[in-house]
This record gives sequence, structure tokens and C-alpha cells, in this order.
Amino acid sequence: MSIFDEPKIDAHCHLLAPLQFPYSADALYKPQGQEIGDQSYFSHVMNSYGVQHALLVGPNSGYNLDNTCMCHALTTDPQRFKGIAVVPNDASSEQLCALQKQGVVGVAFNSSFWGTSFYKDIEPLLHRLKELNMYAQFQVEADQLLDFSAMIERSQVRVLIDHCGRPVPAKGVNQAGFAALLKLGKKGQAFVKISGFAKFSALAYPFDDTTIFVEKLVDVFGLSNCMWASDWPYLRASPRLDYGCILQLVAKQFSVTERHKLMWSTADDLFGFSYAGK
Repeated sequence: MSIFDEPKIDAHCHLLAPLQFPYSADALYKPQGQEIGDQSYFSHVMNSYGVQHALLVGPNSGYNLDNTCMCHALTTDPQRFKGIAVVPNDASSEQLCALQKQGVVGVAFNSSFWGTSFYKDIEPLLHRLKELNMYAQFQVEADQLLDFSAMIERSQVRVLIDHCGRPVPAKGVNQAGFAALLKLGKKGQAFVKISGFAKFSALAYPFDDTTIFVEKLVDVFGLSNCMWASDWPYLRASPRLDYGCILQLVAKQFSVTERHKLMWSTADDLFGFSYAGK
């Protein structure tokens, strides 16, 4: 069986449909051209590559705090999609519950886009997420995770880390931010997405300088706390990226048994896709 035929859950992707759901006026970046991908087209992509479910992430690009496009997909196809929303840093429990009822399982904090100081007051929100059994998803780069470590520890919220934590390849696996990520992995509080290689690699495809970080994450977190994601439709990507080539990296690095854990079981256990709509 080809990796394209194996059952998969894509744990990080975006929908952008500005004709149907116009971009927010205050969005700092408005994706165009090949960065755009609506629900209908992404469903075709999923069908082409054996992807049965997807965790949609509200993008800061285009929509900022507007989750309408993503939530439309969650409510029109609840068996296929779950979501990670973008919310104000002071979002109330009532706001979070309203999103949760639509299929949202967590909230995204993108310090690689906004910087860490933008999120300096989010600890009360992390506690609210913990109370609702929702996830706090962090996209950090380099050593940014250090600015959140204490808040994460105090709140005990379950954490999703995007794109291997986006380490700096030249600094190796002992760099402070990556070491903080491994510490979270050892505690069992965090789950990491094996994805986004183009966002932190210093090399062209097949991003060979990322392999050592993937191996270390799998070793420390265990496949039960790792999940695969495509990052489709590759917002602000400088190189050309294609879904099939991203999948071939997984085929190269992991066995069939390991791929089932990485590309299905972990995300299904965490987000309950098999029970969606039942």
C-alpha cells in the first residue's frame, strides 16, 4: 500500500476563501493566488491523498480573529473537521464554550507572527482552556517557548506545539527553546506536530537538516504524543511545496506501523474524529 492510500488525519491546515468569506480589514497579511484554498477544494485534496479528517487552524493571515470561514467547515462537515480558533487574549469561558459547541478543540497562539510580548497576559486564558479540557496551541520559533514555559506549567493546560517548535537548525538539539520543548515532552503535557519543515529548515526540499530534530522529538515524546500535519496551503512559503512531496518525507522516515500512529492514532485519540457526528 502506498502512503497515499494509508488512512490519515491532517493535524494542521488552513482554509482561506476570500470570495465567500472576505478577509478581515485589520489582517496584516492577506494571502493570494496559490495560498488560497477553500473547503471544497481541500476536500478534493484530502480525497486524493487518503486524508479522512483534518484539524483546521484559524489563520492569523487573512482572518485575524474571525473564525467564520473555519467554523463554517466545522458545522457543515463535522465528521471530517475539527478546529483550532484564534480568539482575543481575554476571551471568556462563554466565548470558548460557544466555539467548542461548533467543533473547536483549542486556541492558537502564534508568537512567530505576533511576537511573545503580544501574549504576555494569556495565563488566565490558559486556565480557562484547562477548565474546558481544550488545547493551547503554540507556534513558536527559536527560543520563544521559554517565554511561555512558566505559564504552561502553572496552568497545566494541554499543549499542542506546531511545526517541531521551529528550531534553528544550526544551533542543534541542545538550543534552549528546543530543550524547553523536550522538557514538556518528558512531562507528557504536550503534543508536537511533525510538520512545517520549510518554516525552519535552512535547506531546500527534502529539508535534510530537520531530520535530527524529528528523531529527537519522536524519541522523547513517543509516537503517542506526535502527529503529522501538512500545513496546507503553505501560507507565505518561499519554496514551492506540494502535498505529495510532504507525504513522501514521512514515507522515508517512518515505517508503516509508525506511520499509522503518527498519521492517524494520535490525532484520533486526542480529537475524537472517529466519534465525530455520532
